This record gives sequence, C-alpha cells and structure tokens, in this order.
Amino acid sequence: MSQPETFDVVVVGGGPSGATVANDLALRGHSVMLLDRAGRIKPCGGAIPPRLIRDFEIPDSLLCAKITSARMISPKGVAVDMPVGNGFVGMVNREIFDEFLRARAVENGAERRTGTFSTMVRDREGLQTITYSAKDGGDVTVRARVVVGADGANSAVARQAIPNSKKTKFVFAYHEIVKAPASSSDAYNKTRCDVYYDGSMSPDFYSWVFPHGSTMSIGNGSAHKGFSLRNAVADLRQRTDLSACETVRKEGAPIPLKPLKKWDNGRDVILVGDAAGVVAPASGEGIYYAMACARFAADAIERTLANADGKYLAMTRKNFMKAHGRVFMVLGIMQYFWYSSDKRREGFVAMCKDKDVQELTWQAYMNKELVRAKPAAHVKIFFKDLGHLLGLGARA
Repeated sequence: MSQPETFDVVVVGGGPSGATVANDLALRGHSVMLLDRAGRIKPCGGAIPPRLIRDFEIPDSLLCAKITSARMISPKGVAVDMPVGNGFVGMVNREIFDEFLRARAVENGAERRTGTFSTMVRDREGLQTITYSAKDGGDVTVRARVVVGADGANSAVARQAIPNSKKTKFVFAYHEIVKAPASSSDAYNKTRCDVYYDGSMSPDFYSWVFPHGSTMSIGNGSAHKGFSLRNAVADLRQRTDLSACETVRKEGAPIPLKPLKKWDNGRDVILVGDAAGVVAPASGEGIYYAMACARFAADAIERTLANADGKYLAMTRKNFMKAHGRVFMVLGIMQYFWYSSDKRREGFVAMCKDKDVQELTWQAYMNKELVRAKPAAHVKIFFKDLGHLLGLGARA
C-alpha cells in the first residue's frame, strides 16, 4: 500500500486564523494542507480595526461598510455617540472575507481540501496521521509534522490533543443577517454601530446592530444557557423598528470567554483562534486576535520544523499574551463589573460621554494596544470609574 500524502503542516479549519497560518507558512515554502468544512459561516458582527487592515493587507474592496461612530445605549434608553475621529472601522461579511483569506492561502501555495476532521493518531515514524471525511464521500488519510487546530471554540483537535481544553467557558452568540433599510433613521445608520447594554436583551453581555452595506447584523450573546437569544433579538428588532426587514439567514455559535491556559501538546499540535480562546472579553472581538495569534503560531511552527523540536510551539501563547494579555485582563475586569447589573450598565454608558474615555477607547481599539500617553486622562478615568462602581458617579 502507498503511504498517505505527507505535509509539513495540516491546518484544520479555514476561518481567519486557519487561513492566516496556512498563508504565512505557504509563503515561507512549507507544504501546507488547509482543511475546511464548506458552507459554514460564523455569527460575527464583522468589525475589523485599521491595524488588521494594515498588518494583513486587506483590500478596500472587501469592506462592505466603513464605520465612523458607535452609539452606546443604556437600559433606560440613554444613547451616547462616540465618533471615531480620524479614520474608520471596517466592516466585512464573513462569508466573503473568510473565502478571500482561504483563496489567498491557496494562491500562495497551500493545498485546500474540503471535509470534516475526524481523528489523528501518531504513527511509527512520529508523524500525525489525520483522517477526515471528504465532501464527496469517504475517508481520507494524510500525515503531518505539525497539526494546527483552527476549528473553533468546540475544537475537535483540542479535545483529542490538548488536556483540559474541555473546561473552557463560553458566551453563546446569535445573530440575524437582514436586509438594511433604504434610508437611515434614529435606530439605524449605515456608518454607525449600535451597542445595547440592557439586561433584558442580554443578562451578561450586550446586543448589537451593525451595518454591512446592503445588509446588517442584529445579534446578541449570553453565557446563560436558559436565556433565549432568539427572543431577545426579536425584541431588539421590534424596539428598533427593524422587524419588517427581510431576514437573509440566522446563525449561532459558542464564543470562548478567555484564552486557554495551554495551546499546544509540546510536540506537534498547536491551537489558534477560537480554539485557543483568543476572543476579547467585554467586546467579543475575535477576528483581529485570531489572525494575530495565527501569525505568532506560524513563527513558532517554522522554528519547530527547522529544529524538529515541539518546545517552540509554546512561543505562540507566550508571545500573544505578551502582546495582548494586558488588554484581555482589563477587558475581563470591565466585563465582570460593568455587565453585572443594569445599574452598572447605566454607569458604564454614562462614562462613555467623557471625551477622554472616547479618545483612549478608540486609540486602543484601532491600534490594539493600551494607550500610555495622557497619564492625567487615565487617572481621571480611574477615579470616575471607581466613583461609578461605588455608586457615587453621575446618574445617566
């Protein structure tokens, strides 16, 4: 019998993280197989910051909308507009964006396969033997020196290779893609993202209306398993007079709450993206962090292949957390305090009126790093934050 095909790297999952690591390694001359299930679209607001557009060379043609402001809405209906200032936030449709990333990886040398990952077992030669169900029927077996698990929050790769990966907690996200109104209104603007902090629509997260050009995403998330996300989205559409808009499709999926403590098996398996848990707390933003994580993974995999030593895979998590861990910590604290009650949500939206808060928030989001300039503004925000937590702040 002939030996199965052997690749330097097999990437399981073709979302932004999987497609990015496949593209980066193919560009460096490695043999890469990208395995993806056809037809799956992850529920996602679709916002990408300028740093992502720059770092990953995203063409302007992929942007279905350009956002120049965000509106924060409190439980009592208080609305605070936060203009971006110079620049914009890009919006993408995931089915188009993800396919572009996959096609680019193929163009740069990756081999694309369509199918569903089943199992992996290390063979006598020390390589991982991966079996997947092909789209056209039947099982296919290939071998890999390194396997990348980019197969989402419920990663099958993680369950088979990374101890304790099942202990991850999730927010369950749901959204509906609907056709956008012909004209803007108080409830909808094609250049503005609306974020609702209201316990009746999400007891521990938020709800949103995000423009996507000719369509829009209306959704929410919650870690409470008994909470009806569908009913809450229906209520949001009713409140915003968007219930009559034609629904294009509906999607739902789990989103990890924090990074896993371990992303690799120390030998030949590494997790990236949602599989590694790199979704920002409080905001739920995942596209940029998934792709940044994948880039760190590509560097670590290259060293692993060059030295035949899996210890280098641990560099992925180490370098990612060095770059973004502090932001994740701050956002986690923010989510824990501000999303715990409607009283605190009112205080949070009231804080968003502060111009220093707006400026520092946008600078951190657009550039993906905490802003160290303006120390006086940070001190001011800290004491204002503390005042709201203690119930001493101005009421919205």
